[in-house]
Amino acid sequence: MAAARQRPARDRTICEILHFTGCRPSELIEITPARVELSGGTLAIRSLKKRKDRAGEAKVVFRTVPVPPDCLDTLNTAHGIREAQKSPKRAGEPIWPITRVHVWRIVKGVMIEAGIPDAPQRTVKGLRHGYGINAVVKGIPLHMLQKWLGHAQLSTTTIYADAVGKEEQDIASRMWG
Repeated sequence: MAAARQRPARDRTICEILHFTGCRPSELIEITPARVELSGGTLAIRSLKKRKDRAGEAKVVFRTVPVPPDCLDTLNTAHGIREAQKSPKRAGEPIWPITRVHVWRIVKGVMIEAGIPDAPQRTVKGLRHGYGINAVVKGIPLHMLQKWLGHAQLSTTTIYADAVGKEEQDIASRMWG
């Protein structure tokens, strides 16, 4: 995050929202000012993996994810969220009018600048996975993490509870007091 804070506002806010929500790049680029709840401290993120109901009909599903106040303040300052929400046209336009590939390139560049070694975690998906692991280590109930990540099945979320190494020690230390 320190490397992201050295970047222009657009890149910084992209990295912060991915970090603090665990959303996918395709979900990030659909976020509009209308989906930002500044006073409530949340973002409404459209779950793009849930595109059809059991009958095969198209459906739209949103999940509400809490975001730290400082992150929302930066988002508002950098992108004029409160002002955009006053205009129906601007409120419905994406905050970041870029492609998911562009998001991937921005995040990859920030991670390289941060000195993160070339490994599977140096990706946007690595940020999502880190969000899940951090939530488990911090004691967030799996059903809440499932809701925030937009998983249809709890079994998908439990992957993050299968921690090893330092994460496993951190989880165990909570039990020891």
